[in-house]
Amino acid sequence: MITLTKLDKKLSKKFYLNCEIIETIEENPDTTIKLMNGKTYVVAESSGEVFQKILAYKRSIYGR
Repeated sequence: MITLTKLDKKLSKKFYLNCEIIETIEENPDTTIKLMNGKTYVVAESSGEVFQKILAYKRSIYGR
């Protein structure tokens, strides 16, 4: 899982996301993550930051 910051109308909240179920990541201009189950999250991190977090997570699991 990776830690992200959910953009809420009033405040930002940290949450954990299972990166194995991410379908798409888009920037328009906020970063929007769509999951395979249809849920969508708007996060403070850029798509590049999300990608780097996913890489770090996978490297920690698979040791590369």
